[in-house]
Amino acid sequence: MRPKAALVDIGNVLLSFDFESALLRLVPEDTSDPLLRVHSLLERKDEFESGELAEDEFISWASGKLDFTGSPGTFRDTWRSIFQPIKPMWEAIAAMKTAGLRLFLFSNINVIHGPWVQQTYAVMNLFDGRVFSYEVGSLKPETAIYETAFQLHNLKPETTLYIDDLPENIATGRELGLSCHQYDLHNHPTFGSWLTKQLA
Repeated sequence: MRPKAALVDIGNVLLSFDFESALLRLVPEDTSDPLLRVHSLLERKDEFESGELAEDEFISWASGKLDFTGSPGTFRDTWRSIFQPIKPMWEAIAAMKTAGLRLFLFSNINVIHGPWVQQTYAVMNLFDGRVFSYEVGSLKPETAIYETAFQLHNLKPETTLYIDDLPENIATGRELGLSCHQYDLHNHPTFGSWLTKQLA
C-alpha cells in the first residue's frame, strides 16, 4: 500500500546536535569536570521535554547545575546553538512533499527548541503539522504519543512512514504498524534506497 503520510523526527534526522560543545561555554573556566556538569542536565530532560517542567524553572535549575550566572536570554541562545542542518535529509523531505505525502514533525523536544527550530530552519515549512512531546505531555517511545499523532492528524499506520534515529522509538513504531526506517546521518544513501522503494 502506497504511503500517504510520514512522521519525521528532528534530532539527528533533520538537524544534528551537539549539546556538549555549546553548553560547555556556559560553565566557568575554572570549574573542575565541566563535562560532568553538562551531563547532569540529563537528570531532568524527560520532565522538560514532557512539559512537566516549566521553561523558567528549567533555566534556573540548569544554570545552577552549570554554575552559570548569566542571563536567561544568554542561556536560551546557547541552548539553541546546538543544531546543524542535515542537508541530504532536507532534500529527501522536499522529494517526499513533491510525491504528495503529508508530513508531520514528531519529536521529543522542549519549549525552548520547539518553536525556535520551526522559525529558524526552512525545511520546517514543508511540514503540515507537528506532534511535540512538551505540548502533548508524552514522550517517545511511549505508545501514547504515537496514538496522539494518529488521532490529531487522522493518520493510518499502514499508510504512514516513520523516520527516527533511535531504535527504541522505531521498535514502538513497528509494533503499531508504521513503515519504519532507523536513520543514520552517516549513511544517508541507505535511507534514500528505502524511501525509493516505499514510494515506488
